Amino acid sequence: MKIAMLAPIAWRTPPRHYGPWELVTSLLTEALVARGVDVTLFATLDSVTAATLDGVVPAPYSEDPSIDAKVWEYRHLSHLFAQRHRFDLIHNQADFPAHAFAPLVDTPMVTTIHGFSSDRILPMYAPYQDRVHYVAISDADRHPALRYAATIHHGIPLDDFAFDPVGSDDLLFFGRLHPDKGAAEAIAAARASGRALDMYGIVQDQGYHDRAVAPELDADIRYHGAVGGQARVRALGGARALLHLINFDEPFGLSVVEAMACGTPVIATRRGSMPEIIEDGVTGFLVDDLSGAIAAIERADTIDRAACRRAVADRFSIDRMADAYIALYRRILG
Repeated sequence: MKIAMLAPIAWRTPPRHYGPWELVTSLLTEALVARGVDVTLFATLDSVTAATLDGVVPAPYSEDPSIDAKVWEYRHLSHLFAQRHRFDLIHNQADFPAHAFAPLVDTPMVTTIHGFSSDRILPMYAPYQDRVHYVAISDADRHPALRYAATIHHGIPLDDFAFDPVGSDDLLFFGRLHPDKGAAEAIAAARASGRALDMYGIVQDQGYHDRAVAPELDADIRYHGAVGGQARVRALGGARALLHLINFDEPFGLSVVEAMACGTPVIATRRGSMPEIIEDGVTGFLVDDLSGAIAAIERADTIDRAACRRAVADRFSIDRMADAYIALYRRILG
């Protein structure tokens, strides 16, 4: 089985710090190669992989301002589709632009939909569903107008996330600084509970950061920027709870699973995939408002941190994700 894996080009694969789509693409690619699957990864040329790396994009457009996103994205796509005959299947991790090529090629295609953002993108999905096999990353993220080949939850390499059986008294926010992710709500909940809050993530909405986050920063509300490597693992594990008080229908939530893998329970707004990912009262708490979040913070020490890690091992392992995709490939290829 020869697979062409199409990565996004916003960030390196795997990303240096932020880049959830690129991270999942990398995790799946490496797991497939470890199982003996012949994978060619089409990604930025600074990417790191055990697969065969192919590409034309010299650097990620989010890191190098000389890379025009639209120009290089289509160059990236053209480079792959010109070689389509070399592959049994194309796995698209890079959103809908690849669908423009779908009617022009015979090679089977899989698209993992990393979050269905709005009905505005339907015109690049609905007309191609007879040609492209869509994978949802949660049942909650399935759009009623589309047919899906499968729901496959993301998996993480559990051994990369050290278990912290103790945590700390401090709270954690881990995600984009954007209204969707609820940074201001996390700050409000931390203040009301009288606990410190450590915040990690890229600033995706500068105006929101300047208006709702920066004025709140002090000795108790601490913003550390993006973080990677072992510092990231220590941040995820060294907290009383992760506050994920989102204002949108979260498609999956990698940081939620990563925190649980480290033993940290998650307090999340009951939206999107959160009821699918978090077992209320076992791996965290699902809440509906600020008062619910404050009450959950006080109860966070009733959660068994070992149970959080077991849930990830049982439901969100990289092995389970890779096996599910291989089964899908085989079903498509007959």
